[in-house]
Amino acid sequence: MHYEVINLREEENGFTPTLTAYILDNPSDRPEEEPRQRPAVVVCPGGGYGSCSKREAEPIAMQFLAAGFHAFVLNYSVAPFKFKRALEEVSMSIALVRKNAEKWDVLPDKIAVCGFSAGGHLACSIGTLWNSDYIEVDKGLNRPDAMILGYPVITYGEFTHQGSFENLCGDDEELKKNLSLETQVSKDTPPAFIWHTYEDQSVPVENSLALAGALRKAGVPFDLHIYQKGGHGLSTATPEVGIDGGCSTAVPGWIGIAVSWLKDL
Repeated sequence: MHYEVINLREEENGFTPTLTAYILDNPSDRPEEEPRQRPAVVVCPGGGYGSCSKREAEPIAMQFLAAGFHAFVLNYSVAPFKFKRALEEVSMSIALVRKNAEKWDVLPDKIAVCGFSAGGHLACSIGTLWNSDYIEVDKGLNRPDAMILGYPVITYGEFTHQGSFENLCGDDEELKKNLSLETQVSKDTPPAFIWHTYEDQSVPVENSLALAGALRKAGVPFDLHIYQKGGHGLSTATPEVGIDGGCSTAVPGWIGIAVSWLKDL
């Protein structure tokens, strides 16, 4: 496996956003075969736009690697940085993977973005805003081919996660309303795989339901999985990320279902 940490910007205020690449090797015992191109996933950890959770970073990448995907983990700018800095960084990341598809043996039309909680908001932001005026470069190259969203922050209003929107937008109420992403879904939004738990008290399940309704209205295909039991921030829902019970036994299976969904696209 090739491992590389790529700086996306120069350091500012002591922080450098990075994209960590986990690129699978081709089998060395079959040199006569052409290099095998693989799909890729760009992972956006959660953290309320105040941090990037390690539990939703490399553990997620490892699961996709095991399924035959190249994986890239984005450590993006969070508070005190505001919108649209993180959006620019996920846009850069997807475009970078696509530009290097030949070098890294990536299928350029099979690049998904995967995000959790506030990282789900970021992933859905690039899915809905990739061709918007917020993006100034690489339009088209930055479009994800699919979105995988775990317990995502989506809506601003009754069911919002206040901390995420405050970290992202400050006191700008108009911007918060614009970044209520169910209002930004269009026919150009990529297909989505969404999962959530009914018992999530931090980011209510209504966030995913609002997005699913908007996707349906726009004619964008999606898979929606609501598990009854479990709190927020489950990641892989396994002991490796500190989860040992307390959620529906089916929850750890979300990755396998998501992989099958991606392969069927």
